[in-house]
Amino acid sequence: MDLAYIPSPSTGVINLGPIPLRGYAFCIIIGVFVAVWYGNKRWIARGGTAGTVADIAVWAVPFGLVGGRLYHVITDYQLYFSEGENWVDAFKIWEGGLGIWGAIALGAVGAWIGCRRRGIPLPAYADAIAPGIAFAQAIGRWGNWFNQELYGKPTDLPWALKITESANREAGLYHPTFLYESLWCIGVAVLVIWADRRFRLGHGRAFALYVAAYCVGRAWIEYMRVDEAHHILGLRLNVWTAIGVFVLAVVYMVISARIRPGREAIVEPKAAKDAADKAAGKTSDSEGAEPEEAAEDAVTDTLPGTGRDAESSDGSDGDVDHGADNGAGSAAKS
Repeated sequence: MDLAYIPSPSTGVINLGPIPLRGYAFCIIIGVFVAVWYGNKRWIARGGTAGTVADIAVWAVPFGLVGGRLYHVITDYQLYFSEGENWVDAFKIWEGGLGIWGAIALGAVGAWIGCRRRGIPLPAYADAIAPGIAFAQAIGRWGNWFNQELYGKPTDLPWALKITESANREAGLYHPTFLYESLWCIGVAVLVIWADRRFRLGHGRAFALYVAAYCVGRAWIEYMRVDEAHHILGLRLNVWTAIGVFVLAVVYMVISARIRPGREAIVEPKAAKDAADKAAGKTSDSEGAEPEEAAEDAVTDTLPGTGRDAESSDGSDGDVDHGADNGAGSAAKS
């Protein structure tokens, strides 16, 4: 008799009158909200303006959802285009099936478009939202729990996941791989936050660290899964994808650190200009200085090697904990 296990929901849908509330979709929405909220805090701490992360997310999120679904449908095409299957099911995203690889790839295209429209460097934006994306993945994985999908091999561990029988699954106790990946993503987010504060990562390296760390865990978790998947040389397709993306992320970090060491001095020109204008106005009122000269001093004084460092006196980088209090004065932070 099994005395301990994780129960699965009896249903993944709650009907609020004629409106179905699906647990999978609910987890995705909460994850997006958390990613935007936390990314906004980090962006402000880096010297950006409030609302910029959300404005760019308007482009990145739809692109990411489409990319995630496309990757899933392409790599598991037999679920939708084999004999006896209905191809219309490929559009039923609420039933589950989002590939993170496609979501990040096409989501990056959407973010690039949004950054171009705002005159913002994509690597700086990616660094700001990287931990938030990992937190979003941790939340989103619970959508698989609602759908009773993506579980691992049978196990009798106390934290085994109880799966009920249906047309596509066999009842039993299995490894809760959704939970493993959720916890791993939280660890990845914490790692990126720590490394970013400790080493002042810039030019996309915080995002690359997130990608590399996630790939390590994903490759390990893939070994436990028992759902149908394509294999190449005995390994699941997603394992090969994780290995390839991991290598690319590490190579990027190494080359980027050599070509562009340090962190961006200005991540959002508009924020830097607003800070300069504000400083210029104060200087002009109190000292009678020319606004143009004051504006130039407001920016150059915060650049490395020009006399005043944006770093706090205790040596910390003024990240999320107190970055919002820095206000516009942190706009030219090195």
